[in-house]
Amino acid sequence: MKLKLLLGTLMFTAFTVNAQVATLNENFDGFTAGSTTFPQNGWTIKMAANPLPFPPAPLMIVTTGANKAVQAYSGNNTSEPSYLITPQIIAPTGDKTLTFTATLVSPSPGPGTVQIGLAINPTDMSTFVPVGSATSITTIGAIQNFSIPIPASAASYIVFKFTPTSNHVAIQIDDVAYKAPSSLGVNDTAKAKESFKFAVSSDNNTLEFITRTEPKNIEVYSAAGQKVAEGKLKGQKFDISTLQTGVYYMLVETTEGSGVKSKFIKK
Repeated sequence: MKLKLLLGTLMFTAFTVNAQVATLNENFDGFTAGSTTFPQNGWTIKMAANPLPFPPAPLMIVTTGANKAVQAYSGNNTSEPSYLITPQIIAPTGDKTLTFTATLVSPSPGPGTVQIGLAINPTDMSTFVPVGSATSITTIGAIQNFSIPIPASAASYIVFKFTPTSNHVAIQIDDVAYKAPSSLGVNDTAKAKESFKFAVSSDNNTLEFITRTEPKNIEVYSAAGQKVAEGKLKGQKFDISTLQTGVYYMLVETTEGSGVKSKFIKK
């Protein structure tokens, strides 16, 4: 009985010393390569089951080489998701953004999707709550860049959900960062808000600005974090006619070199 109590105490101590982190900046180059290396460095996985009685089962692989990445491989699985879970973060307050890259790896026979979510329990993906919609990763070798604002939540794990459309799909992610955009400091944001105002036009085809000085650049992101438009003002207007209805996030770089993040709805 004493031995059992001692082991229980040691396990509890080991759990409690894993401090929550405020930010993430991970390129996986320091990870141990292979298909059986998780958990490591605070990252964990939850894999789909192998639907067949023979290999290959779904795998989460740390690739080899100088520039490592994490690769979700579906094996014999054709539709069930697997999950990559970050170290525990301080409960998000809505002031940080998740950025990462994703690409479909040859010779994947079909596409797959990546969806970001938050979870309370890293071992129970029934607690997964999506942040934005799933995005298809469709072109082999093409690197897609994601920038996803993480909302305030009581959940303290960021989760990458990989869902294949066929067996042997392989999707890699890399260069994961979770932090406040460096250009969006409190002072810079205050300056930027003084520099311009904008509104969606009555026909929902343009953003109409009132500015003292024209912004250097404007980037628009979908709710899933994909960049869908970029450019400069033309006659104090920014064209959004090609965008579908929905919620969008906008990052404006001002002439002062600062930036401001805002949101608009196209109806």
